Amino acid sequence: MREFVAEIVSIGRLRHRNLVPLLGYCRRKGELLLVYDYMSNGSLDKYLFDQPQVTLSWSQRFHVIKGVASGLFYLHEGWDQVVIHRDVKASNVLLDGELNGRLGDFGLARLYDHGTDPQTTYVVGTLGYLAPEHTRSGKATTSTDVFAFGAFMLEVACGRRPIQAYGPSENSIFVDWVFSHLSRGKIMEARDPKFGTNYVAEELQLVLKLGLLCSHSEAAARPSMRQVVQYLEGDVPFPDLTSLGLSSTGLTFAHRDGSMIFSCPIRLLRTRLFLIRLPLQSHFSQGTVNTKSLYLCL
Repeated sequence: MREFVAEIVSIGRLRHRNLVPLLGYCRRKGELLLVYDYMSNGSLDKYLFDQPQVTLSWSQRFHVIKGVASGLFYLHEGWDQVVIHRDVKASNVLLDGELNGRLGDFGLARLYDHGTDPQTTYVVGTLGYLAPEHTRSGKATTSTDVFAFGAFMLEVACGRRPIQAYGPSENSIFVDWVFSHLSRGKIMEARDPKFGTNYVAEELQLVLKLGLLCSHSEAAARPSMRQVVQYLEGDVPFPDLTSLGLSSTGLTFAHRDGSMIFSCPIRLLRTRLFLIRLPLQSHFSQGTVNTKSLYLCL
């Protein structure tokens, strides 16, 4: 319990315009609750999937992508410790009143000191965002966060979930589907059709290709979040993917048994706070949480 509280206090000290502030924790009926600031526009995924009432324009989505990239870069390199989020996805990105993207839900986050080696050995996260090496070793790193961010970029740009049918085969994989467009020289056809002609081709193409690069099955081939931010801001030129020897086999999501995958549905409070139920056992360092019991409660 003492270790849990210490890490909650540490995460509560995170301050960045693209992170949802963790206000604290409380105990209710034997359960621990994480308390987050309220984001008035809810989660990003409700604007992307299932025939949303409001569709975000490309410029709004690109702004969100760059904001989340900045927040994740801060977690990896800009704070006293390295913070691995371990569950980057559209449903964990919340939008404030001005539609700024803020990365939230630190219920699975892992902290460790700069220059040390993370020792997590439990697989946590969501199917479609898990890096292959994470599912093999259970070890979460900044590179596994980058892999999840790659999937996030692609789902925002394409308006498609990482796990669903994309063609005749039910086994079609999102990254492979996007890569097939790239290999035919028609990567722009993978974009969300809701954009129509209202998008900046250079920006959209950058996001699609960067999403593929971040989704590489080899961790060493992925950029750092520092590099991702530099690419998105145009501070450094994006490399030619053909020179990197990419192929569809190097861009495949790992498949795991359903019992090994953990997904936490997000529901928004009609109050000024978010509450997340956690088991009493500390999980931030030990990784022993049953993530199926982790959820935002009303």
